[in-house]
Amino acid sequence: MKKLIFRKFAKDTSVFFILMCLVVGIIVWTLQAVNYFDFVVQDGHGLKTYFSYIILTFPKIIHRIIPFIFFISLFYMLIDYEVRNELLIFWTAGVSKFNFANKIIFLSIILTILQICMGSFFSPLTQFKGREFLKNSNIDFFTSLIKEGKFINAVDGLTIFIKNKNDDGSFSKVFIDDSSKSTTKMIYAKNGNIIDNDKRKIFKLFEGQVINKEKKKINVFEFDEIDFNLADYSSNTILVAKIQEMPSIKLLKCSFEFSNYNDFDSRYNFRCDNSIKNEIKEELFKRFYKPLYIPVIAVMCCFLVIFPKNNIQYKKNRKITFITTFLIIVLSEASLRYSTTSNFTTIIYLALPWLSFMIIYLIFYNRTKNV
Repeated sequence: MKKLIFRKFAKDTSVFFILMCLVVGIIVWTLQAVNYFDFVVQDGHGLKTYFSYIILTFPKIIHRIIPFIFFISLFYMLIDYEVRNELLIFWTAGVSKFNFANKIIFLSIILTILQICMGSFFSPLTQFKGREFLKNSNIDFFTSLIKEGKFINAVDGLTIFIKNKNDDGSFSKVFIDDSSKSTTKMIYAKNGNIIDNDKRKIFKLFEGQVINKEKKKINVFEFDEIDFNLADYSSNTILVAKIQEMPSIKLLKCSFEFSNYNDFDSRYNFRCDNSIKNEIKEELFKRFYKPLYIPVIAVMCCFLVIFPKNNIQYKKNRKITFITTFLIIVLSEASLRYSTTSNFTTIIYLALPWLSFMIIYLIFYNRTKNV
């Protein structure tokens, strides 16, 4: 009987938690997708790349909101069960409030393990896959970026200026700056048009001049028709993998092998060196240690069962529980930023979730040991 009624509570809480994750995740994801649209389109990527990229950002969002959604879900379900007198079924069935809290803590430990798995493997993997989409994509949205009287620098090492864009899609008075650090190359053409398909991506130019300057030597030649290859150019999007996109195994290796700080991984364009040691440690704390606050959230929410709804202190206890739990979530986020500033702050950060859990757990035990 006891197992059955708690199984119902666990099921109701889990369903509500999953639904809340999806709803809130989609809202946050939609807001970010609007920002990413400007970011991707302005760098010359097409809609296919855009949708592939934003879809792969969804696991990261879910990973970030899980502690807050767990708090809201557990808080809501405990209040809902109390309002509908369903918690009374537990107490009349012989379940003590302390044992009830232990069951909830056990659920939170399962969620903690899932959160660690998601943060250490799945979320970084999908973020890196999204970065690979940007890295491997060409400038397939380039044509629509070209506007009259505007300098276009959506690709690395290339600037294009178009004076007029004609009704038939062609261009008039085209200027291209294809200069590098060692050479200067500029092209002027009276007319041009872009051929953009799966086979080739070129800017076909007519009636113009090419100016090449290398060191002190200048070459100028005229042309009737020339093809300028656009496929050789990549976008200005940052293609180097960020620390949050790196596999956990590589970050752990970089963090502990202090004698090998010049290790370079060409696949990720990532170099392990001493200058990013603190950033790597902070990222590892976020993946493996910050989820330990989930059991702290769980035991704090259990204070809702101390007083029944007809008790005069019920509403006051509910407000205190909500505010305190919310501050714990804020503390878990804020303390992470200072976790690697010194050895002292690292020790404090490592001790905080354990001390918080033990203190709150002991207080709850003392309040419910005779109930």
